[in-house]
Amino acid sequence: MDKRTREAVRYLGYGNHAVDEDTLLLIESSFQELSEAADKRIVYRIFNLCLADGDELMIDGLKIKSHSLSRNLKGCESVFLLGATLGTRVDLLLRRYAVGEMARSVTLQACAAALLEEYLDEWQEERRAELAETGQYLRPRFSPGYGDFSILCQEPILRMLDTAKTIGLSMTDGYMLTPSKSVTALAGISREETPCHSKGCEECGKTDCLYRRDS
Repeated sequence: MDKRTREAVRYLGYGNHAVDEDTLLLIESSFQELSEAADKRIVYRIFNLCLADGDELMIDGLKIKSHSLSRNLKGCESVFLLGATLGTRVDLLLRRYAVGEMARSVTLQACAAALLEEYLDEWQEERRAELAETGQYLRPRFSPGYGDFSILCQEPILRMLDTAKTIGLSMTDGYMLTPSKSVTALAGISREETPCHSKGCEECGKTDCLYRRDS
């Protein structure tokens, strides 16, 4: 089972339970449909970072108070802000199956999340390699909604990156991204190599979550 299939299985909530062959075949065909529909796009910029006392930090005028994010960015002087999306055709595909084909609809949702994660991992590895050439290190990405990093920070991040014009990514009044299979995130840049900075599930305190990665 490859990495993105494992991610899809995790998003489906299987945990440590075995996955039957029919589900694996459904996952495979869902990835095929998504690959044909996806229009992967990403925009990112580097901003100066100022870590204040306590849990406050400043990114080019954007003031954030978050203990988990401050801990993630400790020792960094600059940071990537990014927005990424799989595009509107993926949303159309998800809506097509939302009525009448529940099993495929749920599987497509999980596979789309895994596909977006794979895309971001590839982006992060490319930036890590570029920074390594100049003696710098990239921290794990960190998105609004993780830990105590408020989801309300979606709006200023989108504005700072002008995502509506650059990649067609915007936000509803309820702070939901549209297209739905999209993400905003930060990734710190440091002169110090730090082997253990948490991201995602490792930072979240909800240890009984069905979708939690193994530590």
